[in-house]
Amino acid sequence: MTASGSIGPVVMAMAADMTAPADELRIDQDDQQRTRIAWLYYVEGRTQGQIAEQLGLSRVRVNRELAVCRERGIVQIRINSKMASCVELERELVKHFRLNDAIVVPTPSLAENIPVVIGGAAGTFVSDRLGDNMAIGVGWGRTLLASLRSVEHRRWRGVSVVSLMGGLTRASALNTYETASRFADILDAECYYLAAPTFTSSPQSRETFLAQEAIGEVIERGRSVDMALVSVGDVEPLGTIRRLGLVSGEDADSLKAMGAVGDLLGHYLDRHGDLVDHSMNRRVIGVSPLDLGRLKLSVLASGGGEKLPIIRAALSRGYVNVIITDENTAKALLGPADDTVSAVPQPAKAGRRRR
Repeated sequence: MTASGSIGPVVMAMAADMTAPADELRIDQDDQQRTRIAWLYYVEGRTQGQIAEQLGLSRVRVNRELAVCRERGIVQIRINSKMASCVELERELVKHFRLNDAIVVPTPSLAENIPVVIGGAAGTFVSDRLGDNMAIGVGWGRTLLASLRSVEHRRWRGVSVVSLMGGLTRASALNTYETASRFADILDAECYYLAAPTFTSSPQSRETFLAQEAIGEVIERGRSVDMALVSVGDVEPLGTIRRLGLVSGEDADSLKAMGAVGDLLGHYLDRHGDLVDHSMNRRVIGVSPLDLGRLKLSVLASGGGEKLPIIRAALSRGYVNVIITDENTAKALLGPADDTVSAVPQPAKAGRRRR
């Protein structure tokens, strides 16, 4: 296991600007200290006790700052060895669903950590395939937010990030705007937002938004990105869209009654991957699953028992050509099409399910 990424560049970037306000200098100095701690620990191999003594800090403080470094992506951990069972599942997934690639990671012991481990693998996948003059399309959700920690901090020439969905009308860490902008910050890229809600109040309102030149331009950009990174959501009460109040309980019940098993970029699909005939699909603003399926590289990062039906639907219909998931979900995807949570061996749950 090695610590890879941007420790060196971060040290250079954090040089204090003595003309900056005092509060900015304070933040700058804190970041410099965190970077120094990370360098001593991961690069020079010092113990936490040695670092504490050298810098005049407590071991508790050193431990806490290392945790902040991992959380903010200052330090990125990459495991270069893969379990044979995961590799075998990857090959079977590629063959079974006719994919370009598959990444399978061990299922964590706690269900709430599934988005974190899958997100980490997704961030590494994106970093390994980035290049100059590429356009990256991104969806939203907790898994994609977690992927940011593993995206390599590097400046590329001509890279752009495109939000593939409308957003929330209020601030949230899970908002499509925040996810896209943070990707763009990491990659020093241009960012294109869909300045519209995820769901409009009516089909007529949707047409009004789509008629705007700026929104039409971003959707067209989304339809031609070089790589798309998306997740999926379920229709259960603890799903992200339900929790954020974007879909009412009444709409959720009627979606399920019509056979919806979840959403891909806000578009609700049945178990076969077809769009259900529901008003939600006539009010959503974003790149459609059909457009997603035409891209050269479309990556789905998701896992967990509640997501099994919608993941299988997206794969079976060819909306994505790469899957990044956990081991238990991979096994279930390759088994009988039993669209129940029990089809996936569930890790312990220590919190709410999230997108």
